[in-house]
Parts: sequence; C-alpha cells; structure tokens
Amino acid sequence: MSGKKILVVEDDNLQLTTLARRLKSAGFEVVAARDGLTAISTARKEQPDLILLDLGLPAGDGFVVLQRLGMLINTGTIPIIVVSSRPPLDNRDAALKAGAIAYIHKPVDISVLLKTINEALGLSPTEPPPEPPQPPPSSQP
Repeated sequence: MSGKKILVVEDDNLQLTTLARRLKSAGFEVVAARDGLTAISTARKEQPDLILLDLGLPAGDGFVVLQRLGMLINTGTIPIIVVSSRPPLDNRDAALKAGAIAYIHKPVDISVLLKTINEALGLSPTEPPPEPPQPPPSSQP
C-alpha cells in the first residue's frame, strides 16, 4: 500500500465509483470532487499527492481547473493526469500544454492508469507495504 492520496475529479457517478474502488484496492487513499469549483477547493484543502481530472465538468471546465490549480502556490506542483472521453486528437496536446502530465482516454485501462500514477508518484508498480521497524535482536540466549 502506498498511502498516497489521489483526488478524483469526475462528475459521472459510475466512473467515480469504479475509479475510487480500483484505486483503493491498489492502496491509495481517495478523495473526490464532482465539479470544477469543488475540485479546486478540495485540492487546496486535502493537498493530494496526485489529481485525476475529467475535462467535461459542471461548474468549471477541466481546462479551467487545470489552469487555476497550476496558478495556486499550494496546488501548482501537484501532478495532474487528465482522464477524459473527449477526443485525444483535439485535447491531449492542449491538456499537456495547460499543465497535465498525462492524458488517458476513457474507457480507462486500469493497468495503464495505475502504471501512469505509479510513475508520476515515483512508486514501483508492485511496491510492497513498508516493513514495520524491527526491534534489535536480543543478545540473551
């Protein structure tokens, strides 16, 4: 388990539930936002290690969210992966130029998504949980 926190910004309940369940089973803590305005305030409050951002959102298009998060001091360095059903040909380059580190097209291939997340967070794909500290061996027989 990584213990890393991921903010999932997704307005579709089924997509959000599916992503959250898969991320939790991979060892991530998940927080969610369902619109652009909530995404910005949640990112500021929760300080996630990574953000998964849909582009088609109510109350603030994903590109607006991407730009605003990039401008804020306490969120400007959080890696953002865009996860969208919008055509990649039209949106991938724009998302990357706006500050996203990757663009993943829906429907999401979870293995590709987890690989991208792990790379962004500097985790190995099958990183084992940290071992608890062991007491020193006793010198008594």
